[in-house]
Amino acid sequence: MAISSKARPYLIVIVLVLVVAGVVVARLPRDQPTAAPTTAAATTPPVVNAEGGAGAGDAYYPQDGNTGYDVSAYDVSVTYDPATKRLEGVARITAKATADLSRFNLDLYALEVTGVDVGERPAATFHQEGDHELVITPEAPLVNGEEFTTTVRYGGEPTLFEDRALGRSGWQVSTSGGAFAAGEPHSATTWFPANDTPRDKASFALTARVPEGWSVISNGVERGSQTTDGWTSFRWVAEQPMATYLTTIAIDRWTVERSTLPDGTPVVDAYAPGAENTRQHQRRLPEVLAFLAEKFGPYPFEAAGGIFLADNIGFSLETQTRPIYAAWADLDTVVHENAHQWFGDSVSLENWADICLNECFASYAQWLWAEAKEDVDLDERYRAEVERVADRETYWNRKLYDMGRGNEFRGVYDKGQLALHALRRQVGDPAFDRVLKDWTAANRDGNASWPEFEAHVERVSGQDLDAFFGAWFRGTEVPADEFLYPGPLRR
Repeated sequence: MAISSKARPYLIVIVLVLVVAGVVVARLPRDQPTAAPTTAAATTPPVVNAEGGAGAGDAYYPQDGNTGYDVSAYDVSVTYDPATKRLEGVARITAKATADLSRFNLDLYALEVTGVDVGERPAATFHQEGDHELVITPEAPLVNGEEFTTTVRYGGEPTLFEDRALGRSGWQVSTSGGAFAAGEPHSATTWFPANDTPRDKASFALTARVPEGWSVISNGVERGSQTTDGWTSFRWVAEQPMATYLTTIAIDRWTVERSTLPDGTPVVDAYAPGAENTRQHQRRLPEVLAFLAEKFGPYPFEAAGGIFLADNIGFSLETQTRPIYAAWADLDTVVHENAHQWFGDSVSLENWADICLNECFASYAQWLWAEAKEDVDLDERYRAEVERVADRETYWNRKLYDMGRGNEFRGVYDKGQLALHALRRQVGDPAFDRVLKDWTAANRDGNASWPEFEAHVERVSGQDLDAFFGAWFRGTEVPADEFLYPGPLRR
């Protein structure tokens, strides 16, 4: 590079000084210690300028959830007025950074964010992009392993997700004028910001404020209510980890019945106006849970109950500790949704391709109930069903594992029952019993995948089941006779 001629005399002096200094340093004894650095920058490694990813990486829903942190707790406060349908909320999200973060994302759908704090300081910036990304830049970068709390203030009129393959999910206004949030795979982010992936389970607490005369039911343990100036606040706390889509809020003029299970577990049942006829099924809940505990191991949660709508929505859902039921729900539905408390809630799927871990087992629980309580011969039921659908290609071409986005719920409710009964007969009742109980115990409060379940069954049974699983769960044709009629199923 070129240097100005006016600076040359000064440059010569500087060079001479540096040469002298170099000579002095060179004459210092080799073992003489040098001074330690005194600045913080010299002793503290700099934070890497990393950004949390938008999307947790599920193959079917790659933009759901986020990376860079792990949530441990949600504490959500909302005010909702059924007359205006407007919701105002403050969500406090406690998490730990799993990487150095200069920014990170949360998921929130169709509600406007008005303020964000990270720790005790306002975020440097925040903005919403796409249909559900909330992008947050903290005032100071977060260090890998650092625990932090994000507070989000938001509001608007909640809405729902419309999916051509999966139907409606999220926030819905009920026929009574109240509202409820439920749906799969999405629901939570229509009413609070979250890391919306089943992989990131967290405890959940809700304080919900509604006009006097309305009441609120949610997950977990009831922690009381308080009325002030014409508004009533309700508090619910679920301390055990929960996938976000299993959270719920239900606002109505509920008839609430409280009881306890024989072990003291509190039960809260809520009936919307017009849903009272479902009581006959829910009164058998203690019997249902006791039966399922015999099959799957101890009930995994600190509370139980049900939320019974008067709405004929297209699904009932295993919202954790307190399933939410459509108006058409029957006793089989109560068995199914409570079986999910083990399979789907306590042990949650790793990816949506693993949905058979939820639905196949909850559906087969209905068969187990019929066998024990109604003296149904399941082998005969199985054979009759196989005969009925034997030549129906559209029945058999539905995969039970890795079925593809939009196909998650096509085969798991009926073909899934056949597959699990065939598996039971393949390995025998003693091994099948161990498979179920050991699985729920080993993976309690966590996540698991279908390949992990296959390996688990092989360990417990001592059998090589690759061909069996390939035929029933990964295949798209009628299984060969050796897999279609294993053990006592052979005539």
